[in-house]
Parts: sequence; C-alpha cells; structure tokens
Amino acid sequence: MKGESPRHRAWTQLTRHRLARASLIFLAVLLVLSLAAPLIAELRGIDPTATDLFRRFEGPSAEHWLGTDDLGRDLFQRLLDGGRVSLLVGLSGAVLSAVIGAFIGVVAGYLGGRLDGFLMRLTDGVISLPLLPLLIVLAAIDPRKIGVPAEIAQSETFSLYRIVVIVALTGWTTVARLVRAETLSLKARDFTRAARALGAQPGRIMFRHILPNAAGSLVVATTMSVGALILFESTLSFLGLGTQPPAASWGNMLTGAQELLQQAPMLALWPGLLIFLTVIAFNFVGDGLQDALDPRSERR
Repeated sequence: MKGESPRHRAWTQLTRHRLARASLIFLAVLLVLSLAAPLIAELRGIDPTATDLFRRFEGPSAEHWLGTDDLGRDLFQRLLDGGRVSLLVGLSGAVLSAVIGAFIGVVAGYLGGRLDGFLMRLTDGVISLPLLPLLIVLAAIDPRKIGVPAEIAQSETFSLYRIVVIVALTGWTTVARLVRAETLSLKARDFTRAARALGAQPGRIMFRHILPNAAGSLVVATTMSVGALILFESTLSFLGLGTQPPAASWGNMLTGAQELLQQAPMLALWPGLLIFLTVIAFNFVGDGLQDALDPRSERR
C-alpha cells in the first residue's frame, strides 16, 4: 500500500507467513513462561530444586502438572528453569556472534586489500575447524588455570556466560561472510560515494551508512543462528561441559534422563521435544523474516 512504511510492510509480510506467525507465538509464550518461572514456582508453592525421594517418578497430577523426576523435583518447573538458560544462551550467543561477525565483515569488505585477505582467511580457518570438538575443548578449559578466582569460576552465573562466549566465538563466521558480501555491494552505491565526497571518515561510512543498510540480512542470519546455538548449548550440557546441576538446562536434563529411558521415558521426551520445537520455531521465523525483508519477494 502507498504511504506504508518499510517496517510496517515487513511486519505485515511476516505475519502473513503462517509458520513464522505460529512460531512467534510459541516462542513468545515460551519466553514469557521461562522468565516468569520463579514467580510461577512461588504461586504454585513449589521449590524446583527441592528433592523428595519418596515422590520419585510420579505421574502428572494437580500438584505436579508433568509429574516428578528421579529426585522427586517438579518436572514442569524444571523445564521452565531450563528454558530460561537455553534461551538466554541462544539469544545472547546469537547477538554476540552477530556483533563480532558484523564488525569483521564490514571492515573486511569496506577496507579491502591485505586486511580483507587476512580476515577472510581467519574466517575460513575457523569454518574449517571441527566445530563440536572445538566447543568441547574450549568448554573443558579450567578457568582457574587462566587466573579466574575459584569462587567466580564455580559460580552458576560465570558458567552461563562462559558458554555464551564459547558459542559466540565459534558462530560469527556466517555473519561475517554475509556482511562482507553486502558491504562490497553497498560501497559501490551512490550514497556511499556521496558520503566519501563529503569527507566522511571510513568509520562513519561503515557504521552509519553501510551497516544499517545491511541490517535486513543481518537480522535474518542472527535469527537463524539462535536455533543452532541452542543445540550447541544442549550438546555441551548433555556432555557435562555446559550448565552444571543442580541448575537446569534442557541439555543436562537429557543427560540425567539417559539412564532412565525404560523406567521414565517422559524425563527425556519433554526436554528433547522443547529443544526440537524451539530450534524449528527459530528457523521458521528466520524463513519468514527472509521473505519479509527481501524487496524482491512477492507481496501476497
């Protein structure tokens, strides 16, 4: 429609994408429930970390909506607590990866020359590394041996942000190559030439003119990477190198359930299902954003 802003058109196009719309609703509900997990636990009068060995493996009831786990803890509340960790790692890691990748990509694409060659060879080197073994090696490093005080290294908060940094340091390469390609195209446009002619410094051109015009592709790439980073966090937690008990994440909940599959298969089903649905939902949102932000896509 005439007079409609680009943002409004993009949002309209996104909401017309049925799978993306359903995924946004699912992710919004999951995020709200996960963030409100402490309040929900207080309203229900349940301590998700309290163990009760006399109530192990109980089925769903009015008190325990999805039953209890092998230590008698409320499974529904543990899933919400695990969702807060997994979503925080996925979203924070994706944003940090996007920042690193966007900076490297725009600098390499705009300045070019030897710097471009060095940064792209660095990117190729990171891409060529086997990702899962690299994550395992980085996660297995003892922070105390590199000067981090023991009380900080053993805290839950440090463990969480450590995982965010680890997944971000291995996940920026796709964004870097995408932004570099966009920069090579945008720096030949008339508005970039006009900015240079007016005496704008390279830094201003890169971060005030080129990067905002590459924001559409950057948003899509970031959204698509969230699901992959959630999988990485779940894998590290499953291997015992991520979030450590008694703190919950979907990955370490799967770890605790792997020896109980015959006795209590639901303990593995629920966290596995949430990982699957969350990753798929972020991918659908990424597909919807790609269609909505592509000016060549048909407006249906």
